[in-house]
Amino acid sequence: MRKWLSLLLATLLTATIAVACASSNDTTAGGGGGSGTSTLDTVLSRGSLICGVNGQLPGFSFVDSKGEYSGLDADYCRAIAAALFDDPSKVEYRNLSAQERFTALAAGEIDVLIRNTTWTINRDTALGLEFEPTTFYDGQGMLVTKASGVKDVKGLSGKSICVQSGTTTEQNLTDRFRKLNIPFTPVVFDDEDALYAAFTQGRCQAATSDRSQLTARRKSLPSPDNYVVLDEVISKEPLGPAVRNNDSKWADAVKWIIYGTFQAEESDITQANLSQSESSTDPEVKRLLGKEGTLGTDMGLPNDFVARVIKHVGNYGEIYDRNIGKPFQLERGLNKLWTEGGLIYSPPFR
Repeated sequence: MRKWLSLLLATLLTATIAVACASSNDTTAGGGGGSGTSTLDTVLSRGSLICGVNGQLPGFSFVDSKGEYSGLDADYCRAIAAALFDDPSKVEYRNLSAQERFTALAAGEIDVLIRNTTWTINRDTALGLEFEPTTFYDGQGMLVTKASGVKDVKGLSGKSICVQSGTTTEQNLTDRFRKLNIPFTPVVFDDEDALYAAFTQGRCQAATSDRSQLTARRKSLPSPDNYVVLDEVISKEPLGPAVRNNDSKWADAVKWIIYGTFQAEESDITQANLSQSESSTDPEVKRLLGKEGTLGTDMGLPNDFVARVIKHVGNYGEIYDRNIGKPFQLERGLNKLWTEGGLIYSPPFR
């Protein structure tokens, strides 16, 4: 009996070790082809990027009647394509709902999710996502009619509030009102367009989402001057790209492409002065633009990947102003560079 038990334990131990080794060696996590293949290799081999976006949110990712995409998120899709292929058009956009986005990423249907997505501990761990640098610091707010006279969240006691399902917005709303012991009635929608249509039809007394979204949506409503976004902010919403866990090669590539736009603004490198900047004698600028060192090629990117991004898409300030600042007159606030009192900060390029 002892010999039989010893043999059984030895067999189970061997099987356990084999499974553990197989698991630790599989860095694919979907979309990357065979075991050990990074999404970076897959994207380069395919010759284009598959980018998951919203498609319904002006300022971030919005597709017009001609099928053309605009917005800060859409521009970061283009930035990745520009860095990899020197061509920002090498992007296939996939419009995803809030409910579809994480499943699509986990299944390898998209290479990167850039869809006004909040970085949270649960998504970073339990959902198996790897969040990249925050590209927009936001907070949840409330959109109400001016005629309502509502000035803050307490003024919504007993009211109905339109909210999108499958979002941090839904949980934040419940948490905030529970904390303040304020009764309310949630009116839940899967689709953003349906949500704002219901709000304008009076089916709810307020609509809640990220304040940037509310600001953008307000401008597209009939008689936008009849509505106001309350000053009160009820949450922290760091928005940015996400990729699958266990693929550090791809995560590093996306991460440093984003940081490149931050550092370019800090170094005052723009689309307009890029050619002049490329002849700079500043060693930091030379490394950033790939004129010195091997920072790009060390991680499997073209050495001039940041220069490509600036040439085709611009630095962070240019991306922000083009999509958010000028169209919606939304001040940068926390989205200023760290040197100007904001949170936009890149680690050193060295």
